[in-house]
Amino acid sequence: MSATPDRFDTEILRALQKNGRLTIHDLSAQIGLSPSPVARRLRLLEQAQIITGYAALIDEAALGFGVSVFVSVQLDKQVDEALATFEAAVAGFPEVVDCWLMTGNRDYLLRVATTGLPEFERFLVGRLTKVRGVASIESSIPLRRVKAGLARVP
Repeated sequence: MSATPDRFDTEILRALQKNGRLTIHDLSAQIGLSPSPVARRLRLLEQAQIITGYAALIDEAALGFGVSVFVSVQLDKQVDEALATFEAAVAGFPEVVDCWLMTGNRDYLLRVATTGLPEFERFLVGRLTKVRGVASIESSIPLRRVKAGLARVP
């Protein structure tokens, strides 16, 4: 597979991003290629790790997790051991949905999903502040999501 997907690969990616449950036949009809080449292209996109998996999109609020908080974390040291300690701790926190290692003033940006501010406070005070190496934390509460996406497709 070439580094740059062609028009058909891009159409496959866009169609699957809208509906990951499309069958090969439905995908074939949608993009105008017969099923065999679509199946081959799909397999190549998976092997090239352009498609890294399939998942259901879940409405967190419908499950009771209606509050998201963005949390910036600064560590006291930016050494491998401190990064590994923090990342291992965060991996065990179900409240942390996303965690990014950042450049700039803060070391990490987290998105934390909770049932409400009391649960967020318990998480913040009872767990996050107790992770060894955390020097400072700054939280921001979003008012509403303006744009949502999973990945940028050409």
